[in-house]
Amino acid sequence: MNTSTDSLIEDSVTRLFSERVDKNLRQRAEAGELDAALWRQVSDSGFPLLLAGEAAGGFGQRWSDAYPILRGLGYWQVPLPLAETMVATMLASLAGFAIPEGPLTLIEQGQGNALQLEAGTLSGSAHAVPWARHASAALVSLADGRLALLPLQGAAGISLQPEANHAGLPSDTLLLQRARFAALAANPLPLEQPVWTLGAVARSAMLVGALESALEQSVRYAGERVQFGKPIGRNQAIQQNLALMAGDVAAARVAALVACSDAPSAAADDCRATPFSAAVAKVRAGEAATRGTGIAHQVHGAIGFTHEHSLHFATRRLWAWREEFGTDAQWAAELGRAAIAARAAGFWPGITNKHF
Repeated sequence: MNTSTDSLIEDSVTRLFSERVDKNLRQRAEAGELDAALWRQVSDSGFPLLLAGEAAGGFGQRWSDAYPILRGLGYWQVPLPLAETMVATMLASLAGFAIPEGPLTLIEQGQGNALQLEAGTLSGSAHAVPWARHASAALVSLADGRLALLPLQGAAGISLQPEANHAGLPSDTLLLQRARFAALAANPLPLEQPVWTLGAVARSAMLVGALESALEQSVRYAGERVQFGKPIGRNQAIQQNLALMAGDVAAARVAALVACSDAPSAAADDCRATPFSAAVAKVRAGEAATRGTGIAHQVHGAIGFTHEHSLHFATRRLWAWREEFGTDAQWAAELGRAAIAARAAGFWPGITNKHF
């Protein structure tokens, strides 16, 4: 890990998001608006191209370098399709595609959609496509092992039904009728379902950031809210619940960092540990989100459920992101099937090598 690079990226993320992202901006995003000025700022900072190869105009950095950005999206509840764009530009650059301008989104054929490939065109429906209404194109991972770039804005054969996830952010349905690709190539990575798997890595890091925000808000509120002459944080039951949440957050953070460390980059395509680490991270972060949101709202009491309080921006994202790119139950089932297939002799080597 390049400590100097990590520090520079983290400082830049903190400075930008802490100054620019507020309640008003989040509410406008839930009303359907993409903040063009904020998108220009993240683009000028180079964030969308951080993982893309240098030959395609990117920076060729590793997922470990991208972690502060992904974590920051969750911590400050940034309403931008930045994570999707980072994954899409990386895969597009590896496939040799020209990277389109503007935000991008992601689609994995066969995961929550009914898409059919017909003579270089795509037909059917794709549900819960993040930020599709604002994306210039979608990076599509096809079931036959190829990657495709699908133009969205003004393209023939594509209609969009606006929908939202639990956080109120765009999660649209695309209806395709012989929609044509702008580019098509073999998957350059030795990784099945690259969009689904790398999307899970990104969401895991974002979940960690939102969990950290919810935990900090809960600890602060427990120290400020006074009942019967003392802060509620002195109550042993509340202390115990907050300690349980802190443990979950720490475990999810470690799992997400390991998944980022094991994810392929534009410079190194070693994917042997990627599916295992992505599954562990999504399971751990998803479980932490379920328990953590319950504890956070219990600590805050009634005020935590009001729209005026800021807690819901974190907790609704936790509920949304734990479902996207595979739930913790789906990824746990994948790990379980792999462990059963490995049998007793392969179980321990599979865990230690992070590969069943």
